[in-house]
Amino acid sequence: MAAPAPLPRWRHSTGAPERFAPEKRATPSRKDALSILVLILAVAFAVSPWVSGGFAGFRPGQFPVTDRWPAQPASWAFSIWGPIYIALIIATIIGVMCGGADWERAAKPLTVSLAVGVFWVAAANRAPLPATIMTVSMATFAILAWVRRGQSLWQRLPLGLYAGWLTAASGVAISAALTGYGILPAQTAAILMLLEVLAVGLMILARPDSDWTCAPALLWALTGVIAANLEPMNTTIVAVASLGLVLLLATLWRQLAR
Repeated sequence: MAAPAPLPRWRHSTGAPERFAPEKRATPSRKDALSILVLILAVAFAVSPWVSGGFAGFRPGQFPVTDRWPAQPASWAFSIWGPIYIALIIATIIGVMCGGADWERAAKPLTVSLAVGVFWVAAANRAPLPATIMTVSMATFAILAWVRRGQSLWQRLPLGLYAGWLTAASGVAISAALTGYGILPAQTAAILMLLEVLAVGLMILARPDSDWTCAPALLWALTGVIAANLEPMNTTIVAVASLGLVLLLATLWRQLAR
């Protein structure tokens, strides 16, 4: 009688026949999780104005000292948030699909900025001082995200619009807080904050690795300030904002000519 066939011997390195080995499931990497998180935050950030009643600038009644803030742009200027929301959502969708290491570097500070921004409109409608602090924080991390961006336009343009507008918005918010809490007269606070916004904008555009993507939002903000001060005419504010437009355009021209 023939001896029975020996049982198969499996090597300890495999532990089980290959055909019975459990299928390995791909687990999302930390980079993928970050990209998904920033996409969720971008959508939540875009939805937040509809949930919180919208925002078109601070109101004098929100402060102990009621006054008009010359540094605040005309209400139509705040419509730039629409393109910013859309651009950020598109960028974060692309980041989920094909974002690389450069997107991961930008997404980290962007996540912080958007996480604060989700609650910003609600805060701005109820508590201007915390909202001002939040605006400065959002702008700081937005600029950092823009500095860390990759060279693709889908990263540069959304982050540039976002950082540029928040740079202007932080100046407006600080100006309103300084006036609304009686620290500085409205005209003085407006001039100082316009100069601050202009200085930050010029520093951003003058960076060796800079590009034009921050400029449109800054130019839009200054145009809104000019429009808001034409009637009644505030000659000083219109002159300062116009000078800012000229300096930004000149810096942008030199940057594009490099």
